[in-house]
Amino acid sequence: MGEPAIPGAMSPLGTPGEFAADEIEGARLLFAQQAEFLLGVVRVEQIPESDVPEIAFAGRSNVGKSSLLNALLGRRGLARTSNTPGRTREINFFALDGRLTLVDLPGYGYARVSKNQVEGWTRLVNLYLKGRVELRRTLLLIDARHGLKDSDRSAMTMLDEAAQPYQIVLTKCDKVKAEPLARRCEDIAAELAKHGAAHPHVAMTSSRTGDGIPELRATLSALAIPAQRG
Repeated sequence: MGEPAIPGAMSPLGTPGEFAADEIEGARLLFAQQAEFLLGVVRVEQIPESDVPEIAFAGRSNVGKSSLLNALLGRRGLARTSNTPGRTREINFFALDGRLTLVDLPGYGYARVSKNQVEGWTRLVNLYLKGRVELRRTLLLIDARHGLKDSDRSAMTMLDEAAQPYQIVLTKCDKVKAEPLARRCEDIAAELAKHGAAHPHVAMTSSRTGDGIPELRATLSALAIPAQRG
């Protein structure tokens, strides 16, 4: 008999994703390791060479990206949260146990920054994405209360053109009732079907309640370098 399956967040089609208990625990142990800040990049020539799988986190400013990172890692303060949207102005790299690198991309879609700043961040992110063979997946965070915005669709187009696989992660799901949340999920999934680089499953999370966090950890852990058996 194998490990019992643990139901994950519901998929847009209503089929529960499932992870074995050892997968959930292995992912928890990985994300419980000390995450080491490597560097912050503001110019393309600073992007480090690496042979470790990378997971990038992208989304509109104030979508809850820092909160999600901190929830995944089970601690406060790795990715500092801010009430001022647009605070992250560089690409930040964090090493996780030598098995996975977490990449925090600058937030987009906030009007109180200059056009030149927006163009500079967009160019830097685009150059990072293109040809980055270590990048296994980009998580595109969407506020569950608002759904896809034009700026999110622009980010999806950028990822499609860079041929980088990405997955939509709904944040702040605790702030939306079940039926509207399910409809929003279905609408997003239907739109994703038109994008070649998009993962079909929409993950639903809440950094406040922890809903969906163990399952998202397990999803990402599967992309990491396997743990060495002692």
